[in-house]
Amino acid sequence: MSTQDSLIQVRVRAVTYEADGILGFELVPMPPLKDLPAFTAGAHIDLHLPNGLLRSYSLLNAPGERHRYLIGVNKDAKSRGGSRYMHEVLRSGETLTIGAPRNNFPLDETSPMNVFIAGGIGITPMMSMIARSQELGTPWRLHYAARTRRNAAFLDVLQGHHGNPNVELRLNFDQEAGGQMLDLAAIVQALPAGAHVYCCGPLPMLAAYEQATAALPPERVHMEYFAAKEAAATDGGYVVELARSGKQVDVRPGQTILDSLLAIGIEPPFSCQEGICGTCEVKVLEGTPDHRDLVLTNAEKAANDRIMICCSGCKTPKLVLDL
Repeated sequence: MSTQDSLIQVRVRAVTYEADGILGFELVPMPPLKDLPAFTAGAHIDLHLPNGLLRSYSLLNAPGERHRYLIGVNKDAKSRGGSRYMHEVLRSGETLTIGAPRNNFPLDETSPMNVFIAGGIGITPMMSMIARSQELGTPWRLHYAARTRRNAAFLDVLQGHHGNPNVELRLNFDQEAGGQMLDLAAIVQALPAGAHVYCCGPLPMLAAYEQATAALPPERVHMEYFAAKEAAATDGGYVVELARSGKQVDVRPGQTILDSLLAIGIEPPFSCQEGICGTCEVKVLEGTPDHRDLVLTNAEKAANDRIMICCSGCKTPKLVLDL
């Protein structure tokens, strides 16, 4: 399991029901710590669960809050043990180890308007973005899709914004009477001039969103994935050199770079193992990565100066890493 530079002890102050299959967790600092590290809208934290797993969850409270972190956890039917543990085992009063907040999905605070598109549990990073937009006085519009009203979390908080100036809340329950799938092309075509658009949700929604926003300036288009979009690079057949120690590691077919390092007892930081959290990012000193992650932008991938070793591979016979 991974290690991180800054680990924090927190207590689970409260566990709340937020929707069918979704629980909220309020985490507060353990003495002598009085305040938790500051975070920005769209950030997430890594939870080091007592069952040995490490999972990332978006922070959904207002970024100005330092006395607590709030997260929402969907009980995934295909859970590998993380969300199932959170729902079935973790209780109020217990302690957890977490990592300091990191942000791969930041809010552009210079935007004249923010348009948020959320599907299911994808609402979680939008909650802190909405809170920050309110603080900044930035107009915002939310398109929130869920199967039914019972599956939609945080509706009470969201509906509390009804009637506020410069706020539009559009709820869509596609399995209820009169419901239908979001028309992402129409939503994008209706964007106000200069608006930034953010999307988080299931893979089909994100694929449709990428297609709908393809013609927009990339700096106005933002998205976050909760699951891998493509398979990890496991072709192998190349050598990874660790620049700090001079060690050379063969990456065999069927292995990721991370797999090959763990096999010889080298344990760099990692978390999701799907290329969506950014924990395992390593600087590339030589060689051309085969990028498979969903963290780096296209421009960052083109620079070939960093790699997510949990999922990305190598297009050259040798890859030199700053490890």
